[in-house]
Amino acid sequence: MLRFLIGRLAVLIPTFVGVSIIAFSFIRLLPGDPVMLLSGERVMSPERHAEISHQLGLDRPIVIQYLDYLWGVLRGDFGHSISTKQPIIDQFFTLFPATVELSLCAIIFAIVIGIPAGIIAAIYRGSFIDQSIMSTALIGFSMPIFWWGLLLIILFSGILGWTPVSGRISLMYFFPSVTGFMLIDSLLSGQAGAFRSAVSHLILPTIVLGTIPLAVIARQTRSAMLEVLSEDYVRTARAKGLSPMRVVGVHALRNAMIPVVTTIGLQVGVMLAGAILTETIFSWPGIGKWMVDSVFKRDYPVIQGGLLIIAGIIMLVNLAVDLLYGLINPRIRH
Repeated sequence: MLRFLIGRLAVLIPTFVGVSIIAFSFIRLLPGDPVMLLSGERVMSPERHAEISHQLGLDRPIVIQYLDYLWGVLRGDFGHSISTKQPIIDQFFTLFPATVELSLCAIIFAIVIGIPAGIIAAIYRGSFIDQSIMSTALIGFSMPIFWWGLLLIILFSGILGWTPVSGRISLMYFFPSVTGFMLIDSLLSGQAGAFRSAVSHLILPTIVLGTIPLAVIARQTRSAMLEVLSEDYVRTARAKGLSPMRVVGVHALRNAMIPVVTTIGLQVGVMLAGAILTETIFSWPGIGKWMVDSVFKRDYPVIQGGLLIIAGIIMLVNLAVDLLYGLINPRIRH
């Protein structure tokens, strides 16, 4: 197992360096000048422009800028925001709990509905139930997040008035942030109605962000279950007179979960990418909205630092999935 872990870690290092190069290079291709954006509506003289560019290090060769940036990243210093002057790592972890809370609720929503839907579709293969579930999953996978989010807002917030339009909690409630997770902080606040308000604000973003992973998990579960249900040991279990629930839940599901676990792990990247659109639509104060605002401000350090941190998190999650995969199926380790 140790050799398996070392091998996976050895792959992460060049991957991380490659991601840092891509993030650093492509950010420079964005149109616009961050120095001019800092000036706002004021006219900046060439001398002042050159002075600020020198202070920000933007006048140095791009290779030197990248090496300095990489050395800072290795020391845990992702730089400071051009617009707010605050350390990027502090801003990131201040906003990250909001994204984690939304992503966790979305992936739980996807797993709780997606896995049973896939199992039912596999059991009733070729039937109307199977076709209905897979057709619904295909529709859910195909819907653009921005369109699906706006549609739910119009229906449930505008027409029915069941859910709030945006934000994490009603402006009626104010309490200090203890954990950064609004559901936990609202419970700890002791204010009546605060937790209900936090839950109501979380419903629509969770559904929007979790729809695509739900569809992927359902389709993968169905495919894996169909493959396992045709194995000899499953037929033997049925021949022994075991109940259908035990055959499916114990003998088939455990082996079918190997590719499903991998699929769930890969959805973390989808979650963080989808969170950018979801948080923008619902004004959710997480890293997705933070990154979008930084793009409009041409805040290079925030964009490249945020991309690099997100990529690092995705790589660590994939590493954890690889290790879990090795625990579920020991043959993978060899």
